[in-house]
Amino acid sequence: MTDKSPSALPATDFAALLSASRLRLRGRSAFFATLLLHTDVQPSHEVALAATDGDRVYLNPQAAALLPGAELDAVLLHEVLHAALSHVQRRGPREKKHWNRAADLVVNGMVAQAGLPVQEDAARDAHLEALSVEEVYAALERRGEEQGEGERQGDQGDGDLLDGPPSDVPPSQASGQKPAETARRWKGTLEQARAAESLSGKGADPLGLHRELARLAPARLDWKSQLWRFLARTPTDFGGFDRRFIGRGLYLEALDDESLHALIAVDTSGSVDDEAVRALVAEVQGILGAYPHVRAELYYADTEVYGPYLLSAGSEIPPAQGGGGTDFRPVFGKVAEHEPDLLVYLTDGYGDFPEQPPRVPTLWVVPPGGLEDEGFPFGEVLRLEEG
Repeated sequence: MTDKSPSALPATDFAALLSASRLRLRGRSAFFATLLLHTDVQPSHEVALAATDGDRVYLNPQAAALLPGAELDAVLLHEVLHAALSHVQRRGPREKKHWNRAADLVVNGMVAQAGLPVQEDAARDAHLEALSVEEVYAALERRGEEQGEGERQGDQGDGDLLDGPPSDVPPSQASGQKPAETARRWKGTLEQARAAESLSGKGADPLGLHRELARLAPARLDWKSQLWRFLARTPTDFGGFDRRFIGRGLYLEALDDESLHALIAVDTSGSVDDEAVRALVAEVQGILGAYPHVRAELYYADTEVYGPYLLSAGSEIPPAQGGGGTDFRPVFGKVAEHEPDLLVYLTDGYGDFPEQPPRVPTLWVVPPGGLEDEGFPFGEVLRLEEG
């Protein structure tokens, strides 16, 4: 009979495994080493190899002892990132196995980016793994991707994102915290890891530009992630999205068909520079490549409206037209005429608004120096970053 107790591997040997991994990761990145240093890793024979409940990481001592050092480092970093990025708490009502697969895609990309070995059969998708988990989940759902969920050995199905600690591990003092409290604790740990990397003289943390970290840093608006969430939604996300419009007398109904028609308008009165136009249109094209159900038409506008131009992934950006004053009403006339599902309008906000808000959700994308949020009579305001 196999001994299933955590003591099957002496505690000193288990501690030595963790210590060696911390030293190896320290040589690779102070950011990763600090994350692992602040993670409570507990032995458990109820997990196949490793798992996390968002509070602690659980490692099978016997299985871990058989791994080469670099593979053990990759396994630990995989679970530590799941915990530090609050993947357990952020799932909400989403389907568990599907969410776990999306989270694995993101984390496996991070581990590979760190130069650590990722199992050959692990979930990978170069087009998605740089996004946030919410975005990946939505993309997989839109693709109808079911094959391999919970079946690939590298994915572990829903096995490595746990709802609570394994039964052979006692609850921790922190396990009684509310999800928001646990998320705040991990946010502080991420800040410490960034500070450690900065003090190491190697610059910012290696994942500092990753969409996942921007997702957890509300002080710095990640406009690209906000745009993705606006244009690429799923029925699961409608509830939280709708509430932002109810107070303004607008209501977004879930789409019954498979397509979403987006109207993209660009202010060409001279108040928006070419770089901002290219950044917005390029990001929209990236969304179109990942979400085949989204159809987007581009209009340029000053006091008149020019277009439409059909946008697609990889297509050239049509040359801008216009250059006069700014009047938003012609674009909203097109909205009333064609009834798109939503409108994205790139402008500094200084112009004539329609008297009545449209019946579709509106996202104002505003470059630095644009009109303050309170100046927009309806819709949601998203601000491009400085620089």
